[in-house]
Amino acid sequence: MADPIYAFRPEWAPLWLFNLAALGLGAVAGLILHELVTRAIRRSLRGKDTYWSTLLVKLRRPSRLAALILGLAVGASFAQLGEGGVAALRRILAVAFVILVGWSALTALDIWSLLHVRRFKLDAEDNLLARKHVTQTRILTRTAGILIVILTAGFALMTFPGVRQYGISLLASAGAAGIIAGLALQPFLTNLIAGVQIATTQPIRIDDAVIVENEWGQIEEITSTYVVVRLWDWRRMVLPLTYFIQQPFQNWTRETASLIGTVMLYVDYTAPVDVLRAKLEEITRASPLWDGQVVNLAVTETSERTMQVRCLVSARNAPTTFDLRCEVREKMVAFLQSEMPQVLPKDRLDAEARLKGSPPGLGNPVSG
Repeated sequence: MADPIYAFRPEWAPLWLFNLAALGLGAVAGLILHELVTRAIRRSLRGKDTYWSTLLVKLRRPSRLAALILGLAVGASFAQLGEGGVAALRRILAVAFVILVGWSALTALDIWSLLHVRRFKLDAEDNLLARKHVTQTRILTRTAGILIVILTAGFALMTFPGVRQYGISLLASAGAAGIIAGLALQPFLTNLIAGVQIATTQPIRIDDAVIVENEWGQIEEITSTYVVVRLWDWRRMVLPLTYFIQQPFQNWTRETASLIGTVMLYVDYTAPVDVLRAKLEEITRASPLWDGQVVNLAVTETSERTMQVRCLVSARNAPTTFDLRCEVREKMVAFLQSEMPQVLPKDRLDAEARLKGSPPGLGNPVSG
């Protein structure tokens, strides 16, 4: 007795023509249905959230392919391909559909991350909140993307009975194969977990100023396995994610971008500290780099020859603080050279020897 499905085939139609017509009509029906559904959704989203309208545009191709696959699957039910042919075609279509679902999920994830990050400006004066959200978004997006790819590949392979049975037997047996696989994936899983931990606890963020391996730089990129630090001289230091979980490092912009810079001066004991403090305030207040918060001068240490004078100034971020330190250092040294050359560090023993007219080194060793 003939299969009732084959009753649709006219007696005059060749087998290949009937199969082609069945698959073609199914594909056309799927595309028409896709177009109708897309227009209805677009009409309902008009004037609403940007995310869904953008997602609809970006998913136009994968959704069209998904509708085409569904149409071909329906057409394969009417085509006379034989049991083996129908099963093979459906398996191919199932794998393609799973891949399209994964592709759509990755597209939706990318659109969400781009629209979310667009709300924050890293070049703003106070970009702490922006760096926090950008770092979390980038790390979690990469982690979620990896999981989507793994799940997509897993579901695609599970459509083949042989692979599915192998996976079940492997899970049932566990043993040495599971241990070997776990050891092989340990570095990958460690970095994946470290990425999630960095995204949630945020010891570092994009554009943070850090000191790692005795080098100063800024966090330029955080991937799923490593971190790129842009050093002050434009070199790049690449470190694994686990470094920032397991190793100590300095983060100069952990809570705020503002920093206090230090300038050390070494002067003679006769230097008037009040005059130096007034000059520091004059230089700092006249500088556009100063943020108006901290300016201070104090004698922090003395030796048998000089006093150590520490100048503190603050600026809005690490690069500006460095430039302000250089400016203060240059202008304070220039002031000492032009206005007070007598307070620059000198060998007091040799100076007294010259005043007495005796050879250097023969003066009173305890004088001064």
